[in-house]
Order: sequence, then structure tokens, then C-alpha cells
Amino acid sequence: MTALLARIRKAAFFAAVLALCPWSLAQTTWPARPVRLIVGFPAGSTPDISARALADALSKTLGQAVFVENKPGASGNIAADQVAKARDDHTLGVLINGNLTSAKLLYPKLPYDPARDFSLISLLTTAPLVLVAPPNLPGGSQFFAAARSAGNRWNYGSVGLGSVGHLGMELLQSKVGKMSAVHVPYPGNPQIVSAMMGGQVQMALVPPGIAMPLVHAGKLRAIGLSGGRSALVPDVAPLSEAGVHDFQLEVWTALVGPATLSKAAQLRLSIAVPQAMHDAQTRQILFNQGWSALGTSPEGLQSRIREETTLLGAIIATHGIKLE
Repeated sequence: MTALLARIRKAAFFAAVLALCPWSLAQTTWPARPVRLIVGFPAGSTPDISARALADALSKTLGQAVFVENKPGASGNIAADQVAKARDDHTLGVLINGNLTSAKLLYPKLPYDPARDFSLISLLTTAPLVLVAPPNLPGGSQFFAAARSAGNRWNYGSVGLGSVGHLGMELLQSKVGKMSAVHVPYPGNPQIVSAMMGGQVQMALVPPGIAMPLVHAGKLRAIGLSGGRSALVPDVAPLSEAGVHDFQLEVWTALVGPATLSKAAQLRLSIAVPQAMHDAQTRQILFNQGWSALGTSPEGLQSRIREETTLLGAIIATHGIKLE
């Protein structure tokens, strides 16, 4: 009986060791060298800020250098394609909403498939959009009354066709009714702001990190938020309080790897990324730059992609938006 118990205990011990092996293997074999985070926008852009905060925190958690490489162009799709085709097992991408939701609907010749070519890792950061206007225009519901009266004599800016700012403004116009401002695309948010201050553009949906310093300086007026109340911008009311209902839209960043990313890397990142994004210093850095830090599971990211693809897909279909 004693010998049988000893064999049982020995078998249980080895079973426990084997159960821990995948985690131990992931800890010791990945990452074997520095990790590259590709961002599809210039240094200093809002996605870049998110990526660099993650890189700093993740390098401490992983025990390897994590560096950001900027590959701007095509609304982040050039960088997304590079991540999809990476085969070194140490290249990841910090992508935005559009790369994972609307890109495939907008670009028939998109060189990557968001549903097939990525390993989803985490929804990193989110932020509401702020509807801004020149300070000489009225606020609240009076702003929309003026916009309806102006018809297509007003312009709105975005960072490009098919961007969240573009699709979000089309969604907003459908919610307001009889509002027909004309879309004017710009290379980036700084150019939108300059055009707004110069009188060429009357409104735009921009991230709070860009909007609020200018609002506080009296150079722009905040009309409202594209969602509910937010700690990021506690002094700006939701657009629902100005009479715009059922308008929920955020900008966000996500961490993905190529579909070929090893299971060891995915396992390690599933622990390391939430840990990095819940670090108090990292959260404060991101908050100061207009981002709420999340660090979700892959399932959390998948849920957000599914919901937003449905929302933005309806806008694209309604307006027949297609890009080359």
C-alpha cells in the first residue's frame, strides 16, 4: 500500500511539472532577442504615444528591449501589412481601429486580411472623440442648428478617407439629420486644426489629447464627446446632451502579431501585456496623453473588432465608400 501511494504521489508530481512546462518554456525561450513594435504613424502621433508607453513597460516585464519602429503611410495599412508578413517571431504591431475593422471593407485590394493574418493579443488603449469647432461658433444644440442651416457650405476635416474621423462624421450627420457638411481630408490632425483656425473647416472629430490643450487655450470649442462621460475629459459633456442620441464611437489601439506568431510568444504576451498596461506609472502617462489604458485578453479585442466592424460597415455600405 505504501509503495502504491508513493507511485501515485510521484505520478502526481510529474503531472504537475508537465502542466507547468508550457509556461516555463515560454518564460525561458521567448523573447530570445529584442522585440519590435511597428506603428503605422509618425513619431508623436497618438498611436505612437500608446506604442511607446507599452514598449517602456513591456521591456521591464519581458526582460528584453522593446523598441518602436514607425512605418507611416496609407492610414497605417502599410505597417499592418508588414506585421502580417513578419516571420521572425519578434515583430508585433500597434494598430488602430481601421486596420482591423473597416480597412477590408474600404480597400478591395488590401494586401492583408485582418481576420486571417493576425494573432490578436490585446486591446491596449481607448479614447472618446471630441467634436471640435472654431471658438466663434455656438456650442451645444445651437451648434447643430447652425450646421443644419449652413448645409454644404460648411466643411469637416478628417485624417483621410475611411478614417474613424471620416466615418464617425458621416455617422454623426445621419444622427443629426439635415446636416450636410462636406468632407475635406488632411494628412494629419495638426493640419485639420490649422485649417479650422484658418476658417476652412468648421468641425472635426479628434482625439482628446489633441483637442483639449487647444480648447483650454481658447483656440477651439469643444461641442461634445462621441460617447458617455469620460474621466479623460471631465469638463466636456457627451453629444447626447446636445440632442445627438445613440452616437458611440472611440479611437483605440491594439497589439497584434502575425498569424504565425509562436504559441510561446502568445502565452507570454497574454500575461505580460495586461501586467504592463496595468502598471500605475504607464496608466498615468497614457492618461496624461489622452488615453485610457486597458490591456484586455485576445477575446476582449476580438469582441471590440466584431462590434465596430458591424457599426462602420453599415456606414460604408450606406454611403458606398470604396477606396483604391
